[in-house]
Amino acid sequence: MDAIITELENLKIGKVKKNEPLVNHTTIKIGGPADLFIEPSSVENLKQVMSLVKKYSLNWRAIGRGSNLLVSDKGIEGAVIKLGSGIDELKINGTEITVGGGHSLVSLATLISKKGMSGLEFASGIPGSVGGAVYMNAGAHGSDISKILTRAHILFEDGTMEWLSNEEMKFSYRTSVLQKIRPGIVVEASFQLVEGDKEAIVSQMIKNKDYRKETQPWNFPCAGSIFRNPLPNYAGKLIEVAGLKGFSIGGAKISEMHGNFIVNAGNATAGDVLALIQHVKDVIYSLYEVKMETEVEIVGRK
Repeated sequence: MDAIITELENLKIGKVKKNEPLVNHTTIKIGGPADLFIEPSSVENLKQVMSLVKKYSLNWRAIGRGSNLLVSDKGIEGAVIKLGSGIDELKINGTEITVGGGHSLVSLATLISKKGMSGLEFASGIPGSVGGAVYMNAGAHGSDISKILTRAHILFEDGTMEWLSNEEMKFSYRTSVLQKIRPGIVVEASFQLVEGDKEAIVSQMIKNKDYRKETQPWNFPCAGSIFRNPLPNYAGKLIEVAGLKGFSIGGAKISEMHGNFIVNAGNATAGDVLALIQHVKDVIYSLYEVKMETEVEIVGRK
């Protein structure tokens, strides 16, 4: 590990830390250390990072703002590559925008709405990065990334970069080709928006944001929706009807505002959250014979 750290530091690629606690980089404020934590300061530096990760045969994963992520208490083996400042450039060409994977999705939606462009209103309360949103086809309020993305610029493990079309991204419910079929990092994404009435767009953004504040527990550390909706049912409703709102294990608690959110109510561990997830799965299956699948990504050492 020291050898790759020396190379990274000599190249001045950005922030490089050993055994960095990921509790500092997840929205639920849970997670053990990453063996190696890297935050590249540019796309070129990101490419150099991937080259060195391959050279040293390290396991790797990319993160953005750490939402939709549950990291093991034992941390993550290998390298964690965080996309943020330096990989967040925004280019506007008429109603098409191209934005870096490290850009905040909420900030992007707010900025674009003020320019009178419609299409990102659904994202006004989604607390992740653009790259993470593309990776998991994030959505809300009846829309999602697949509705507006035209193409995504992906850095693959072998160091190659390729623009994938919307069709090549193979989007489905909270899923893309990047999750299992072709692992890669979203460096940039292009979205096709439409001109609209600025006041109406901003008003809808505010309504969406207020709705989230009123119905979801963003005043507590959480990872967003824990379970995928087992359509035609809704995870939150099933959990609520089962009487599980407020149920807790250790410091992890099912939100009393929304059944599909688990909050860190105080010093929760990943173990607490996993036990609570399993309890929900068991109860829902016993009551309704519905198998609950997690939407939150569970990563790290077991």
